[in-house]
Formats: sequence, structure tokens, C-alpha cells
Amino acid sequence: MKLVALIFSLSTIIISLATPSSCHSLALEHGLTFSIFPLRLKSGLGGHYIPQTSCSSWRLGVEAHNIIEWTSIPKECVDYVGNYLLGKQYREDSKAVTEEAYKYAKNLNLVGDGKDIWVFDIDETSLSNLPYYADHGFGVEKYNATSFNEWVDLGTAPPLPESLKLYKRLLRLGFKVVFLTGRPQSQRDITLKNLKNAGYTTFHTLIVKDSTEYNGKTAVTYKSSERNKLEEKGYRIVGNIGDQWSDILGTNIGNRTFKLPDPMYYIS
Repeated sequence: MKLVALIFSLSTIIISLATPSSCHSLALEHGLTFSIFPLRLKSGLGGHYIPQTSCSSWRLGVEAHNIIEWTSIPKECVDYVGNYLLGKQYREDSKAVTEEAYKYAKNLNLVGDGKDIWVFDIDETSLSNLPYYADHGFGVEKYNATSFNEWVDLGTAPPLPESLKLYKRLLRLGFKVVFLTGRPQSQRDITLKNLKNAGYTTFHTLIVKDSTEYNGKTAVTYKSSERNKLEEKGYRIVGNIGDQWSDILGTNIGNRTFKLPDPMYYIS
């Protein structure tokens, strides 16, 4: 009877986690105003995954860069990715990265000449596009430049709280912050406004992509080139953080790199 009672109790917990109200509260934790659909349970007895794709294993492959050049998440993983991003685990994973970055930064002895910089990516690093992706299947839909740019042009993307906290800590330590993004020149002004409204009020510069200079080039090539330009000006890239592997691969990557989680999309 005790075993039956335990199973019933665990089942009740699982079902309660799948209710619309609990999903809505998770969204509110992120400062988001939309509702996520209830979790459709897809696991059998003992938690074994029914679909061909084990979504937790797929996400591990993505974050470890073993799965590359993918264009959308597996259809059967929409619920998994959505609940991961709006649940506590995404925040905990992000916190683990930013806390490690801060531990590294606070033990450094900066020269004090204003040349020590930390490079931040923007989308899914400094600013979160979760309100947009929640309406577009959390990455299951193919990327649509028109609709995404319309979202960016609103300038309302909230900050990723863990990144904002790291940013403030780095400023107190004496670092200069550089934002390096793949957003185009046409979105420079709205990005500046969005960053400042989100709490990123002080930084050295914002680098946006010149489509003429980098037309047809990969993100790795573009970001490597721009980091090289910074170092040619005498700056030292002490840290570099982004959600994409293309943010931290290539050349002139800095003394240490930090990868935030992002199971929604891949940029080469």
C-alpha cells in the first residue's frame, strides 16, 4: 500500500507540473506575459521516452557541439524545449555559466589602463527573444527573417537576468564591455535603445554587422574579424560569452570563453 501511495503521489506531482497555471507561472518568472501550452507528457513507465528522438540527449548533443548545422529542432521536442526554456533549468544552466565567468573574472589582476574588455553577444545572451520564439514553436519553425526583424524592431526584448547580473559585476571589477552582434547596421539604433532599457546602460561600444563587408561570410568569420580589430586597437579580450558556438570559435576569441545554453537555433 505504501508503494501504491508513493506512485500516486509522484503521479500527482507530474500532472500538476503539466497544468496551464504552472506553465503560466514559469513564464511570469521570466518576466514574460504570454502563456505556454500545457506539457503533453510523452514518457512511459519509468520515464522512458516514446519518440525516436530522446530530446534531452538531443539537447546535450547540441550544447556539446556534436550536433551541428541543424535548421530546426525535432518536431517531437517542441514541448521539451518550451518547458526547458520557461522552466527553472534554463535559468539554472545560465546561472552556472555566468557564475563560473564571474569566479574567473574576480581573480584576475587587471592592468588598470582601460584596455581589458569582455565581449558579450546579444541575442539569447544579453537579450532574450523568448517572447518571439514562444509564438514560433521554440525553434521548430524554420527561421523567418521578416517576422524576426519585426520583433527586433519593437525593441522590447527582456534581458537574460543572469547575463545582466554578470555584466554589472564585470563593470564593478573594472572591465569594459563590448557588445558584438550579428544584427545589421539598420538595427543599430533600436538595439542600443533596447539594451539601455533592459539595464545595459554603460558599455564601451556596440558592434553590428556591416552587410557589405561581410556579405556571404559566416558568423565565425565576421566575429573573428571584429575581435581582431579590437585587439589591433590595443584592447585585451579577457572574456567572451555567447549562446552560439560561432560566438566563441575562430580567432581572437579571448583568454576564456563561456557558452550559454540555446536549444532553439544554430548559427554557423
